[in-house]
Amino acid sequence: MKQAWLAALFLGAAIAPAGAIAQQTPTITQNLAGTRLDLSVTGESTRVPDVAMISTGVVTKSPTASGAIQQAATRMERVRAALKAAGIADRDIQTSNLSLNPEYRYENNQPPQLVGYTATNQLSVRFRDIRNSGKILDALVKEGANQISGPNLTIDQPDAALDEARGAAVRMGRARAELYARSLGMRVVRLVSVSEGGGNYPPPPMPPMMMARAQSADTKIEAGEQKLSVTLAMVFELQ
Repeated sequence: MKQAWLAALFLGAAIAPAGAIAQQTPTITQNLAGTRLDLSVTGESTRVPDVAMISTGVVTKSPTASGAIQQAATRMERVRAALKAAGIADRDIQTSNLSLNPEYRYENNQPPQLVGYTATNQLSVRFRDIRNSGKILDALVKEGANQISGPNLTIDQPDAALDEARGAAVRMGRARAELYARSLGMRVVRLVSVSEGGGNYPPPPMPPMMMARAQSADTKIEAGEQKLSVTLAMVFELQ
């Protein structure tokens, strides 16, 4: 009896992983009379970015923590006022970072000596008029912003462009299946299955935070074009 119980235990342990693998790997249950052809195709479309995301803020230093915070708050109020004057809506302005850090002086064989504090106050700003965003950034620098990072150019509503990419991927998949079929002396009988791997339109990474100078040249931001793509997994039956 004990041997039979152990045999059943080991058998169950051997079967369980196989069942788990079967659940993780989707299979096509349809019976294929011909040859199965698996394809991975990517359709693309392009759009001109219409939104620029930029991080801007102020960094202040003071011998006291309260002094650094107060200076940062005062200068940031001027930055916010400049954004409002430029027509940036409240929903497009978001606080992204508030920090206060002590600064120490280090000397040989001496304990660290506290010399002051650095306060940082940053905003994430969405510019919906890319052509004028450079002028706004110049105005922010004049009003006290000494940190600027960006721009990160994106597409506000990418659904239509992604649908174009989906259509292109389907056409490409069918054309490629026909090409394989002709090369093999066969014909495409039917599309067995299709699944989408997801849309892809990664914006370029935001450049590192740069310290802005009190005076800057006229800043221009070029929107260029951005590529959007959708990848499909398609299965065809050939005969």
